Amino acid sequence: MKRIFFFSLSGIAFFFLGFFGWDFLLGALPQESAIVSAPDSFLAVREESGEAREVVMLFVGDIMLSRGIEYYMKKKNDWVYPFRSVGDIIQSADIAVGNLEGPISDKGARAGSIYSFRADPRAVEGLAFAGFDVLSVANNHIWDYGSEAFLDTLRILNENGILYAGGGRDYAEAHAPAMKETNGITFAFLSYTDLVPVSVATEASSPAVAFAQKEIIIRDIESAKERADIVVALFHWGVEYAPRHNALQEDLAHAAIDAGAKLIIGHHPHVVQDTEEYGGGFIAYSLGNFIFDQNFSEETSRGLMLRVVARGSAVESIEELPVSFTHEFEPVLEHTAPQDDF
Repeated sequence: MKRIFFFSLSGIAFFFLGFFGWDFLLGALPQESAIVSAPDSFLAVREESGEAREVVMLFVGDIMLSRGIEYYMKKKNDWVYPFRSVGDIIQSADIAVGNLEGPISDKGARAGSIYSFRADPRAVEGLAFAGFDVLSVANNHIWDYGSEAFLDTLRILNENGILYAGGGRDYAEAHAPAMKETNGITFAFLSYTDLVPVSVATEASSPAVAFAQKEIIIRDIESAKERADIVVALFHWGVEYAPRHNALQEDLAHAAIDAGAKLIIGHHPHVVQDTEEYGGGFIAYSLGNFIFDQNFSEETSRGLMLRVVARGSAVESIEELPVSFTHEFEPVLEHTAPQDDF
C-alpha cells in the first residue's frame, strides 16, 4: 500500500454556542464567523492514467434525520434540505458511505429511551439526492422502534438503490459485506457495533445487527478478502463526546487491519476523534456528526468528511474535509457559508 497523505482544506472555524436547551436550539440566533472562499479542488475532473483506474470514496459520520433535522425539513417542505450544501461533494465521489443513525419508517413502536429516533420515510429523498451508495445500520439507534421499523428501513433503502451493512433479516445477512464494484475495483463494506442488546445479535436473531466481537470480525474480514480488492470496516463504538479513542476501539481496529481491512471508519462519539496509520491501513476513530441537531458545543457542531482515493488494491491518498453546522443544522464546508448562517 502506498503511503497515505493527509490534506486539510482549511483552518478551524470557531463557534460560541452554549447548551441552552432543545427549544432554544431550534430558534437560536447565529454567532458571527468569518467568511472565507471555499477551496474546490476536490470537485475538479479527475484524470486517469496507467492501467489501474482510480476510485474516489467519500465517508461521513452520523446521519440522523429525525428530531430537529426533521423539524426543518418539514418547516421548509424540503426533504433534501440537509444535503443541499454538500450534495455536490458527495455526488462527486464514486462511492459515498455514511452511518444511518436510526430507522427511516412510519412503522413500529418506541422500544428505546426518550432519545429515540425515527425519521419520516420521505427523508430517504435526501440520501438518494446526495448519492449515498452504502449506509451502516449497525448502531445503537437503529432499533429505537423495534424490528418492524428496522425491517422497513432495509426495504426503503433497497428500493432506493442504497446498500446497507451491519444489519439484515437474519444473522447471515447482518454479517455479509455490502459489495460494490467500481472502475474494476471490488470493495467489501462490513459494519459492527457493541452498543446494541446481544439479543438482537445472536445467530438465532431475526432480524439481526452485527455485534462487534473480535473473533467474528476477523472471520468476516478474512472471508470478504477472498471476494474483494479492498475491505472497509465501519464501527459504531467508543464513548460519547470523548476527543480520543479508547483501548477497546484500538484493539478492534488493529485486529481488523491485521485480518485484511484497509480502512477503518468509526462513528458514535458525536465529535471528531484522532486518526492513525497502522499495519498498512488507516483508522479514523470517529468522523463525528454529519447530519445532527447538536449545536450545543463547538465540538459537536463540527464533523469530518474523508475523501479517499483507491487504485487497484491500494489506498493512495486521504483528504480531510472539515464541516460545520449552521444554526439550522445544515452541514457546510468550514469557512464557506455566510456568517449569518451561524
